[in-house]
Amino acid sequence: MTEQELLRNPLSLFDIRGKTAIVTGATGAFGALAAKVLAGAGANAVLAAGNAEALKKVASECERLGAKGPAALETVAKRPSSQVNCDAIVEAAVKKFGRVDILVVASGQNKVSKIVDQKAEDFLDVMDANVTQSWLMARAAGRQMLKQGQGGKIILMSSARGLLGHPAGYTAYCASKSAVDGITKALGCEWGEAGITVNALGPTVFRSPLTQWMFEDTDRAREVRKGFLARVPKGRLGEPADLAGPLLFLASKASDFYTGHILYADGGYTAG
Repeated sequence: MTEQELLRNPLSLFDIRGKTAIVTGATGAFGALAAKVLAGAGANAVLAAGNAEALKKVASECERLGAKGPAALETVAKRPSSQVNCDAIVEAAVKKFGRVDILVVASGQNKVSKIVDQKAEDFLDVMDANVTQSWLMARAAGRQMLKQGQGGKIILMSSARGLLGHPAGYTAYCASKSAVDGITKALGCEWGEAGITVNALGPTVFRSPLTQWMFEDTDRAREVRKGFLARVPKGRLGEPADLAGPLLFLASKASDFYTGHILYADGGYTAG
């Protein structure tokens, strides 16, 4: 795109119509949002998750959001929990749409426990879900993007907890998100010349089924919010929609010169 073309139509930088996007963890709070944002922006959406019934519901919602008529969709009832599953997810995208342009890894988990009480297998489960599965999925999609030879966009899910610790029993989660940051930076360097950008979104607390209690009008929620919001310059907790803009930026041409970057969607929490 020349400078003159850009100036005549700056919004074209965010145009992902016709691109093929894979979203893993598509039934979770962020995954479902990512699926809807990408479908609504006109991308072909390949949605992967372990819960087939919940996946159908998200797919149905996405179908109504296509930029021009019903969104083009494919669902894969698999988690990125093995090399075989990750390869199958990518293969489904290629079979349906011929290529892969965007990957959003929104799958993951947390198991909160003080280290002296946490079972070693719980720590390993969190590391597997957040780190190993991100690595496997990035590798599977990256291989396809390298084969296509036209670049691509990989977006991993980090957290403010990849940068900051937490006293409530987050050793597994913090370690896993720090590792995701490392993968993001290393792959950003490794695939930069191939035109594949690798970035991560790092939110702070945002509304989801797991955090809904923090938004409620109870004594416990008010006390926790007060302490937490004292460190958030924007003065509120996050909503899923707060991640929509950063996601579209990282999935589009607008972020072509950004790679190996952790984009914190945190209301300024990590700035203080």
